Amino acid sequence: MTHTYKRWYDHDPLLMQVIELLKSYPNELKSQAESFLKKVEEQVSKEAVDRFYDMVKPMILGNRWYDSDPILSKTVELLRVVPQEVQKLAADNFITALKESGVVIEQDNQ
Repeated sequence: MTHTYKRWYDHDPLLMQVIELLKSYPNELKSQAESFLKKVEEQVSKEAVDRFYDMVKPMILGNRWYDSDPILSKTVELLRVVPQEVQKLAADNFITALKESGVVIEQDNQ
């Protein structure tokens, strides 16, 4: 039986948690988003990430909570379009990095 999800991140509770954290605390978590992007860039190059983002970003920005910040916008859009196993790994790494930096996460799904 396959499930139909309303939002692209509803399939994974940890990914949902990361998106909700980014949505609730965008300024506080921006450095973690930047760190995530740097790790991706180390794997494939900054130019590849920028080209990929240019292909997947919507034509009109401004309707979503993360559109006003280029770092958050790129982070969320990249998370949206990568395969689910990569989303899961990225979400897990994001939560781990938050814990290591001393951020208290109330609804921990692990």
